Amino acid sequence: MKFNIFLFLSLSFVLLNAQNNDLMDLKVDVVYLASDYLEGRETGTKGEALAADYIAHRYAELGMKVIDNKRGYYQSFPFKEVVNPHHSHGEPREGTGKNVVGYFDNQADKTIVIGAHYDHLGLGASGSLHAGEAAIHNGADDNASGIAAMLVMAKWIKAQQLNESNYLFIAFSGEELGLFGSKFYADNPTIDLGKISAMINMDMVGRLNAEKVLAVNGVGTSPSFKSMIENNSVKAIQAKTTDSGIGPSDHTSFYLKDVPVLHFFTGQHMDYHKPGDDAHLVNYEGLMMVSEYIFDLVKQINSQDQLVFTKTKDTKKESVSSFKVTLGIMPDYVYNGKGMRIDSVIDGRVAHKAGIENGDVVIKLGEIKVTDIYKYMEGLGQYEKGDKAEVTVLRKGKKVKKEVTF
Repeated sequence: MKFNIFLFLSLSFVLLNAQNNDLMDLKVDVVYLASDYLEGRETGTKGEALAADYIAHRYAELGMKVIDNKRGYYQSFPFKEVVNPHHSHGEPREGTGKNVVGYFDNQADKTIVIGAHYDHLGLGASGSLHAGEAAIHNGADDNASGIAAMLVMAKWIKAQQLNESNYLFIAFSGEELGLFGSKFYADNPTIDLGKISAMINMDMVGRLNAEKVLAVNGVGTSPSFKSMIENNSVKAIQAKTTDSGIGPSDHTSFYLKDVPVLHFFTGQHMDYHKPGDDAHLVNYEGLMMVSEYIFDLVKQINSQDQLVFTKTKDTKKESVSSFKVTLGIMPDYVYNGKGMRIDSVIDGRVAHKAGIENGDVVIKLGEIKVTDIYKYMEGLGQYEKGDKAEVTVLRKGKKVKKEVTF
């Protein structure tokens, strides 16, 4: 399947006239992948195939090798959707998705994997947080932004001849359904997993906030990562790190195969898993800065011997899974201060009914002092549906107390 020839020619013209303009490359990639023409890039659909063909075209343009002559850049995998009844408006589907895999083979002893998922929610039948009628979920931040970052870094790797490593680029599908594509690749790799020095995963990197905080997860999966982050040359970025290699994105599939991993994320927002996640809302200058930050780490990994893998204790797993209630908010995962800042309050849910607002910082939940998101989750774990609790928030520097009913 080929993508629309007129749109392709238009994009090629823009790219031809912006060969040295990396910011324009980022914009073109995001705008195409997040266009209505791709109908939300749902795994196993025409929109997914159009997106895959576009990414394959960009790989070829960058001079990447195919994984084999018959399949080209594509690795097909089966999927069977497991539907969450609280976030689904349709029947479970099963079918075939495809990863898009390209390779810079420098005949090196080690390989760096750079990946991002390109699938999204289609019309929002499953996984959507949109309460209205079916609508295209374009997923500009989630995760056209990650694909665009991956592609611009491939351009830089080639231009700067970072030849001490091979580079495997994987655009995963099936992530939104449960990491189907990355799990399949990890079980059916095209290279020796034992020679992978690190796996870099970018998932939602298009909304860098004004404080320039970037979540970097998995830093405990190799003893080399923390010093690399400390030595990063992009000083404007503030890294908020966690150790665990387990998380709800594709790096987890590689961590479980004993590969050091890093996962990058600029935070959730009100448009997450909704039709409003569109290309004009991406912070392109921020996306460029994030790409430069990650590229600095890639250069450091390239210059070192193969990294040592270390297992991490998933200390947060129990606290995340233990609570039976929710306030109905989206936490600000990249907030660096004391407490748990609320990025978005969901209409009609517990916090909204109690008068809690976007930007409030939860500092106490019942008797639990909330110092970060994990203490917040610990606080939620004390309650069951129907219970009441007092929530203390900071609002513009002043303490405000609200009673909520779960």
